[in-house]
Amino acid sequence: MFFGLLLVTIGSPIFLAREAAAETESMDGSGTVTFEGEYPQEILDPENPEIVVDPGESPQLKGDLRIDFVPKFDFYQNKISDKDEIYYANAQNFFGATKPRGNFVQVTDVRQKSTGWTLQLRQEIQFTNNEAKHKEINGAMLSLDKSWVNSLGNLENAPQLSKEIINIDNVGASYNLAQAEAGKGSGTWIISFGASSDNNSNQKNTLEPRLDNKGQAVLDPVFEQKPVYLNKAVTLSIPGSTIVDPVPYTTELTWILAELP
Repeated sequence: MFFGLLLVTIGSPIFLAREAAAETESMDGSGTVTFEGEYPQEILDPENPEIVVDPGESPQLKGDLRIDFVPKFDFYQNKISDKDEIYYANAQNFFGATKPRGNFVQVTDVRQKSTGWTLQLRQEIQFTNNEAKHKEINGAMLSLDKSWVNSLGNLENAPQLSKEIINIDNVGASYNLAQAEAGKGSGTWIISFGASSDNNSNQKNTLEPRLDNKGQAVLDPVFEQKPVYLNKAVTLSIPGSTIVDPVPYTTELTWILAELP
């Protein structure tokens, strides 16, 4: 797609001398510049947004109002328990030198006129494995806490975040994560759940190294064998009365970005 931009230029006046009197004449000119392609959908470091990072592949929306990145929550491999348990998600890892961060979503609004937007999350199904004897993890609840926002832009124009812990206890319901009022929310915004100890935004550290049952660091086979960290801001709680099988269970999450009228 091509974009045309009209440059307004001021023409330099041409002075012509005449015998009777000096008169000023001018000619108008114009300038043009043409672009092709689309705005880049670069993913930014949640704690240092001036740095472009590589968190791996993610679903993306296109257009002037879009989602650039969403997290994939992985709650690791855990022992079956008959007690109420809380499990922590793996923190976001990256290719390259970037250290682990809290799990995050990135939203970009480059509309000429920002009317505002909302970001919601919906869990479509319970954690499920259709091949297992016990196909669902009854009562499992995903929770998101310690949300904060960062950007290269003016933080006074940041979207408002939910101040409460987001407990997704109703499968099929949509939960508000962020809302930008009209005139705010322009640019790129990173909404994080949790943070590392390296952050300069006065956010509490929620990350810890993940260790195996022998006390050894767990390494990430996807991200260059880098150490895996857990993030205490993103949890999955399971009642002790729920019976599960020693198999992986998965769910479907829908991230909803809506333009305000």
